[in-house]
Amino acid sequence: MTEPDSSVTRGAVLELREHIVLIDNRQRRYLVELEEDGEFHSHAGMVPHNEIIGSLEGSEFRTASNARFVALRPTLTDHVLKMPRGAQVIYPKDLGPILILADISPGSRVFESGVGSGALSTALLRAGAVVTGYEIREDFAAKAQSNVEMFLGVGALDRYEIKIRDAYEPHEDAEFDRAVLDLSEPWQVVPHLEDSLRRGGILVVYNPSIIQVQNLRQRLAKGPWSMIETIEVLHRTWHVEGHAVRPDHRMVAHTGFITHARLVAL
Repeated sequence: MTEPDSSVTRGAVLELREHIVLIDNRQRRYLVELEEDGEFHSHAGMVPHNEIIGSLEGSEFRTASNARFVALRPTLTDHVLKMPRGAQVIYPKDLGPILILADISPGSRVFESGVGSGALSTALLRAGAVVTGYEIREDFAAKAQSNVEMFLGVGALDRYEIKIRDAYEPHEDAEFDRAVLDLSEPWQVVPHLEDSLRRGGILVVYNPSIIQVQNLRQRLAKGPWSMIETIEVLHRTWHVEGHAVRPDHRMVAHTGFITHARLVAL
């Protein structure tokens, strides 16, 4: 048998103080920060952190009861679903469309409110945006910054500023390329964005209620906004096992509506 080439690895080693996900046989995910002499405990037993530290990503570990766990670096989806929360997060099925509809690219200057637990902030920053967030609760702002740093590292905070401000009030910040809102009354922010968002800029709003969307659309229709559209994203998985192929009985249906529009000349 040919010996594997030791110069070729399938991934960098997992390091001390790094966040990882441990995945069991039922695909359940556990977010873990690796600590010296630390231990991961579950109903299936214990895995010492020291066994994981220094191993390659994708390595397998067993508990004393022979339960199997695979160690991987978390994806953005893992982070959003498992990170500490101070407020409800926007789920991954909606984060992707928001990034596309807002046309986020490296260097995009983005106004965001409310910040909540930082799920949307993390997605925006990961795409290369420079984000100014308005949040009225200091504990939410602190949680969002902590979650951003956890997944993206401290360097990402250089492109992330949170101001303890009410987005419903006028603001002096201006020349934004994009605005992304997750607020209960986004129509109150729209008049301020007509001054702070550059012409041709894009607004994307996430709301769980169609009544919120209705009020927002009525306000957008009165202003210099064009190409207004509201969508809903549904997520359905499929059961595929041998010849048994069918949609799964459960699906992630309604979470929220996404409205987007472009600011045009007055």
